[in-house]
Amino acid sequence: MTAFVGHASSPTVVTAAFAKLQSLAGDWEGKDDDGNAVRTSFKLVVSNTAILETFSMSDAEEMLTLYSTDGDGIALVHYCPMNNQPRMRAIPQGGELKELAFLFQSATNLPDLAAGHEQKLVIRFEDKDHITERWTWRVNGKDTRIVYRFVRKSGG
Repeated sequence: MTAFVGHASSPTVVTAAFAKLQSLAGDWEGKDDDGNAVRTSFKLVVSNTAILETFSMSDAEEMLTLYSTDGDGIALVHYCPMNNQPRMRAIPQGGELKELAFLFQSATNLPDLAAGHEQKLVIRFEDKDHITERWTWRVNGKDTRIVYRFVRKSGG
């Protein structure tokens, strides 16, 4: 497991970072680095205290990621078609938020760390209508990075 170090500079930094994630509410479409179509949507749930991302691509089962604040950071649980549920955490820093880096903390239903699982997610906020998600898949200690570039759908 990865030890997590660092603290947000203040609770307002976490609130601002979570608000930036909340601003993603709506439907998005895009492509991966191989040009394959992908879609995602962000929905505010549980009285706006959590964000549910529903991600789909043509050649894989739908995936869900649930984001929520957690003390000095933002936590996520990723529900993977591999039937494991990695938990990750990002600790936002002060200044203009350009990206959030979520690092693996633990997982449910993961037999051991050599089994395939999502290890890291970096969400980059390009502008209000463009984001990039960089997922890191780890199996047997080897990482593969997959990049998805999204554009907000009109009226989404």
